[in-house]
Amino acid sequence: MNSANRTVIPLQRPALVASVALSTVLFIYLFNFGSSKPWLFLIGIGLGLALYHAAFGFTSAYRRAILQRDISGVTAQMVMLAAAMLLFAPVLAAGQIFGHGVTGAVAPVSISMAFGALIFGIGMQMGGACASGTLLTVGGGNLRMLLVLVFFCLGTFWASLHMQWWTSLPGIGAVSLAGTIGNWQAVALQMVALLLIYGFLRLIGGRNQRELWWNHAFSWGRLARGPWPLLLGAGALAGLNWLTLLVAGHPWSVTWGFTLWAGKLAFLLGWDPMTSAFWSGSFAQGALSRSLLADTTSVMNFGIVIGALTAAALAGNLRFSVRMSWLSLAAAVAGGLLLGYGARLAYGCNIGAFFSGIASTSLHGWVWIVAAVLGNIIGVRLRPLLRLADA
Repeated sequence: MNSANRTVIPLQRPALVASVALSTVLFIYLFNFGSSKPWLFLIGIGLGLALYHAAFGFTSAYRRAILQRDISGVTAQMVMLAAAMLLFAPVLAAGQIFGHGVTGAVAPVSISMAFGALIFGIGMQMGGACASGTLLTVGGGNLRMLLVLVFFCLGTFWASLHMQWWTSLPGIGAVSLAGTIGNWQAVALQMVALLLIYGFLRLIGGRNQRELWWNHAFSWGRLARGPWPLLLGAGALAGLNWLTLLVAGHPWSVTWGFTLWAGKLAFLLGWDPMTSAFWSGSFAQGALSRSLLADTTSVMNFGIVIGALTAAALAGNLRFSVRMSWLSLAAAVAGGLLLGYGARLAYGCNIGAFFSGIASTSLHGWVWIVAAVLGNIIGVRLRPLLRLADA
């Protein structure tokens, strides 16, 4: 459709003013928690804007690919991964930037990790989003996804109590392809893998059915208010993940924040963290004792929600609705629990394990996506039983 003929929806000024005011106050206040926190909060806002404006959903992308052979979203993810690999490689090779160390998202490959990714994939289709997608849709006004978020937090905390047993299962440990074959060799190998996967998807009938780039005259209004083409979203997410690496010293992650939120609530209700091997470590103990605003992942998660809220207000699409069937309610609860439990076992979600993992040349990122796709296939088959729409 020509941009001149598109219906212009008024932006929602009260919500926009509120989101900008809240962002400003939080940005200033976060300087109390270190010089990096305000900038990571802004990066989170940028991520929320990009995810919303580009409608960059991992869950819907896999569902469209499975049911409609529309690989537009998957293609955009491949471009995002390729761009992130090229941006990450020199920084990770140097091992430091701006006077502080940097490390990639490299995690162990194991039976428990693969199982976690599998059930996470099922949870994606039952819940209707992944971790970043849950934050995105909550910020956009979807109250069903607020329920998914609550049970996501509960699920990941529940899994944290069982981690000692799960990590005792067989595995091969953490494998960094860059550490094994060399930095740029690993990037080249992964680029070839992406090309082969894309070629295979085309061979079996996959097609890019949605807009990948501007198909009409560019406008600053569309850049500010959306919608964006998928590849613009892909480039923005890659660039913002790279900025996260530079500022935080590690790539973008999401689900640790959910684990911490539930852990803090349990602690306030009288739970003793020293009864858990996961929570009795120094890192977890420190996180429990400090403010959430001192936690990088939580700060960025808050930014994503506010960024999505801002984007929805700019687009004029902020709508709150509580209507849902009992089956949809049950799917939200079960999906949230599967997402949370699976993400903790798998050392992350589509962001921390898949996106940041592959950008860091970690083998676990590749194992994660294979298992998660299988889970998505199962989840897609379960959706009709729960009367969930396939849009």
